[in-house]
Amino acid sequence: MIEIDVAAYLARLGIEEAEPPSVAALHRLHAAHVERVPYETLEIQLGRPTSLDPAESARRIVAGRGGYCFHLNGAFSALLRQLGYRVTRHLGGAQMSAADRAEITREHLALTVDALPGDPETAWFTDVGLGDGLHTPLPLRTGTYRQGPFTYGLEPSRIAPGGWRMAHDPSGSFFALDFAPGPAEMGDFADRHEYLSTSPDSGFVRTCTVQRRDAGGVDVLRALTLTRTPGTRTVLETEHDWWAALGDVFGIPAAGFTGEERARLWRTVVAQHERFLAGQAQS
Repeated sequence: MIEIDVAAYLARLGIEEAEPPSVAALHRLHAAHVERVPYETLEIQLGRPTSLDPAESARRIVAGRGGYCFHLNGAFSALLRQLGYRVTRHLGGAQMSAADRAEITREHLALTVDALPGDPETAWFTDVGLGDGLHTPLPLRTGTYRQGPFTYGLEPSRIAPGGWRMAHDPSGSFFALDFAPGPAEMGDFADRHEYLSTSPDSGFVRTCTVQRRDAGGVDVLRALTLTRTPGTRTVLETEHDWWAALGDVFGIPAAGFTGEERARLWRTVVAQHERFLAGQAQS
């Protein structure tokens, strides 16, 4: 078992002490994680490679940062296992639109949790690495589920027998997600992690993204555009406003970066926003 500092991790989530595994405790852990630990690609924008090691991801989370699915679900699965939950990691793949082919690309790490005391018939789809995805786990059975402004569908996967498919809300950032029955190891994602973190063709490289889910919706920052769903859309026009949003909305303080890093990130997101505007003008 991967050893992490459980007390420090729970403190990061605003949870005072560990509880025995239960449905209610799992829901509290999941909600606290997506509300307090942002989905973010700032390390990618700075050109700094990150590890798939869940223990290292957990240390970065404890230090006040986040990550994307491999980091967030990798660390969360390690936390749950040390708390006594039976967790399986799964190979996943998302469709960004209905036109995309459904396939297990290994570009997403999904989690399931075995049935828990008090509800012995129900396993759980548990995923804190989807950005604008789940606020709390979904029961692993066919159905339609409403969480805040989003409606999710869950059904057996047609491309991965024994696996599952989650359909996102039409207003969400992706169309659907399939995951295989598993289990998967962290090393199974290594080449896709390298691609997503370094390739000029990767959306994570092309656009700086930070997301934070809560019970009422999701906050999303893409380059300079800050969106609240449901709600508002704002373009952050100054470096001060951009860093203020990172701190106030997503809990990522500017003090965690050197002056050179702050300046480099600002230049990067300005350039990304300008490319976005140029693309809009051409279309």
